[in-house]
This record gives sequence, structure tokens and C-alpha cells, in this order.
Amino acid sequence: MKTKYGLLLFTVYCLTACGEKDNFDATGTFEATEIVVSSETAGKLFYLNAEEGMHFTQGTEVGLVDTVQLYLKKRQLEAQMKSVENQRPDIHRQIAATKEQIATAQRERNRVENLLKAQAANRKQLDDWDAQLAVLNRQLEAQVSSLGNTTASLTEQSSSVAIQVAQIEDQLKKCHITAPISGTVLAKYAEPGELATLGKPLFKIADTEHIFLRAYVTSRQLASVKLGSEVTVFADFGDAQRNTYPGKVTWISEEAEFTPKTILTDDERANQVYAVKIAVHNDGRIKLGMYGEVKF
Repeated sequence: MKTKYGLLLFTVYCLTACGEKDNFDATGTFEATEIVVSSETAGKLFYLNAEEGMHFTQGTEVGLVDTVQLYLKKRQLEAQMKSVENQRPDIHRQIAATKEQIATAQRERNRVENLLKAQAANRKQLDDWDAQLAVLNRQLEAQVSSLGNTTASLTEQSSSVAIQVAQIEDQLKKCHITAPISGTVLAKYAEPGELATLGKPLFKIADTEHIFLRAYVTSRQLASVKLGSEVTVFADFGDAQRNTYPGKVTWISEEAEFTPKTILTDDERANQVYAVKIAVHNDGRIKLGMYGEVKF
């Protein structure tokens, strides 16, 4: 009987102590932006230096997928592009001979014209040189057109190969696994030597420096919560130990998280809660999943 009575007194004491605890406007847990990094190509995973707890800055290379076949393909395309460029005609050199013939024919035509004026030549000779000049000019036009078409065709081939080279370079770049954000590795899903397939998860990383507290407020509190508001956040480390951090409201849910029955009483309306996110700068002590409180 005494034991039961003592237990009852202890329970009452605990409830009274809890009632004297600081009142907070909302409570929740600390979360962070988490990204699962997956393989963007298929091949053998050469290495993956992304152990749990390791911190990386954005863009740091942490792994590599086999690049041999892609590299050889790139070399082949580069050789093909060089071959195409070697076939490109030198238009100025190839039409130089025809231009020289036109210049010679023009000089002879002018000489005959002068002789005709001096009545030392006949009209037929001048007409013959005019006809020859016309033929040579048509040959030059055809030659320039043909060489231009050849050059344009080779340019298209070169552009096509250049696009393929760019595609290979993009695939080679994707073989180098990098950290998409600055943060800490939370989980590792693959090991070196395994076959990385397209879309296979490799590791999970989170920005543990810029975290947020996901808390819940009632519909009555919602009127006093605004985006951009400066608030005070308390991180609960247990044993009544709390650290205070400045925070800022960055997101408010548009819908209630917990919807009661269609017909609501005043008490039930108070049960409607809305999620809010409060950005907090982590000093390294706050861990993901810890409980926190906020005062608006």
C-alpha cells in the first residue's frame, strides 16, 4: 500500500515539474536537405571515397566509374575529325590555275582588239577569244560552286563528329562522381569494384551546416507566423540542457498536416496544425533528428 502511495506521489511530482517547464510556441525535429547521389553512367566503380561522416565541399570528386571505353571512343572520333579536316579543299589554290588561264586569255583578247583597231587582225579572232573567255569564266564558276559544296559537306561532317565528341566528353565527365552540395555523407550504398548501373544510388549527403527545424503550429498561431520572421530556436540535448539559436521562418505549409472530421467543433479546429520550416545555422552540435522548440 505504501509502495503504491509513494508511486502516486512521484507521478504527481513529475507531472507538476513538467507543468512548470518553459512553454514553447511550437516543437519539432531538426532536418537537413538530403541528396541521394546516383550513378549517371554504367561501368565498374573504380573507387568511392565517401565514407559516412566525411565532409565534402561542393564539386569535390569522391568517386570514379570506368572510363576506358569512352576514352577510346573519343580518340576514334578525334581521328575521324582529323581525317575530315584533311579532306577540306583549298579553294584558292585549286582555282588559281583557271584564274591564270582567264588572265592570259584576257590579255590575248585585248591584244587582238588593239590589232583589230589597227586593222592588223580580223573580227573572228576577237570573237574566238571572247568565246574562250566565256568558257573559262563558266568553268571557274562551276569549280567554285563544286568546291564550295564539298567544303559545306565536310563542314557538316566535322560538326556532326564534334557533337559526338562533346557527347563523349559529357559522358566522361559523368564518370567522375562529385559532391553536389557542401555537406556530410550520411550513408554509403556502393563499394569499389561493384558494377555501377545508370541510376544506382551511391551515397547520401546532407547540408548539416544550414539545417532547419520542422515545427507545427495551430491555426490560431498561424496568424502570428510570417515568412522571414526572426525567431528563437532551442535545441534539446536532454537532461534539461538546451542551446539557443537564432532562426528565420522560410516556409509555411499551405494545408493542415492533420485534418479532422468534416464537421468541426471549436476544440477540433484547434487540432489543425500547419508545418513550418525555420532555418538555423548549425554550430556543429545539432544532430539531425534531435528535438527542438521555437518561440515566435
